[in-house]
Amino acid sequence: MSQVVELLAKDLNREGGVYCPSPKAQMETWNTHPKVYLNVAKTGQAKCPYCGTEYRLKAGEHVAAHH
Repeated sequence: MSQVVELLAKDLNREGGVYCPSPKAQMETWNTHPKVYLNVAKTGQAKCPYCGTEYRLKAGEHVAAHH
């Protein structure tokens, strides 16, 4: 069963994404899957291809433009 992790804009790295596995999803890197980068800023959400965890911006959160 996959889970949804709501993120604040400040939770994203400067490229506008997060890595999975993530402590925000109560995952430890040693007991899950390879680390994968997910671009959340582009659409406001991203789904991990390994575990199915969906990372999405919390309602009302906005990400500043990245250059």
